Amino acid sequence: MSCKSLRLSLAAPVKKGGLTYLCSGGDLPPATATMDTVRPGLRAGDRLAGEGGAFLVRSAAWLPEGTSASSRPLYLLEALGDMTPGDAPFEVVRTGYALAWITLSDKGARGERVDESGPLVGKLVGEALELNYVQGFVIPDETGQLKGLLADLALNQGFDLILTTGGTGVAPRDVSPEATLAVIEKRLPGYERAMTAASLAKTPHGAISRAVAGTLGNALIVNMPGSPKAVAECLEPLLPTFRHTLEKLQGDPSDCAALRDG
Repeated sequence: MSCKSLRLSLAAPVKKGGLTYLCSGGDLPPATATMDTVRPGLRAGDRLAGEGGAFLVRSAAWLPEGTSASSRPLYLLEALGDMTPGDAPFEVVRTGYALAWITLSDKGARGERVDESGPLVGKLVGEALELNYVQGFVIPDETGQLKGLLADLALNQGFDLILTTGGTGVAPRDVSPEATLAVIEKRLPGYERAMTAASLAKTPHGAISRAVAGTLGNALIVNMPGSPKAVAECLEPLLPTFRHTLEKLQGDPSDCAALRDG
């Protein structure tokens, strides 16, 4: 739990599940919530908890002001209950981890194929790890788009875990490993070997996968193949490691020898 707090002013009611933007003062639409001061650093998955209810931070961005003034942080909030207008203090609370899954599929991005692998990632990880927020993306097999999305989710949005599906083979449009290698800071070859071993136990075609795993900022990024069956196989040996990996990546000072359950 964080001790951070802010004062939030909501000009119009927001129904449960409704969305509103949060920014600091200035010329904004009436429905936008405002905070008492410029507050960069909120992350996807944070909750703003107050006496009148709570909001979930779904995304973070910057509101450009041209050349006239400095940019301001801008957050997309989801109301976790019916929220009434007013001015009140909110505490910034974070428990669990924020997960983003990305499916690489030209057909899926065009709406020609229903994605099953991405939602399966959310389901399986949620059964093994406490999650505060899950967001999914289906994008084309484009190196630049994946590189940009990975960097944004890890460094700007503040997601803890980012899992991609698809694009790990040798077809001309299989670009997930190249895009991932271009942005990660620390590679995790043990993760890659574990996924290969799990796949080879089921099929010799597992040797074809070029899936990459590594870290960027405080986020853990892992590529996986595109089929639901392969996703489940590759996740099985990794699920017990996610919590410990994230704790160490994000600064847990305890002795590495003291392994944790789950």
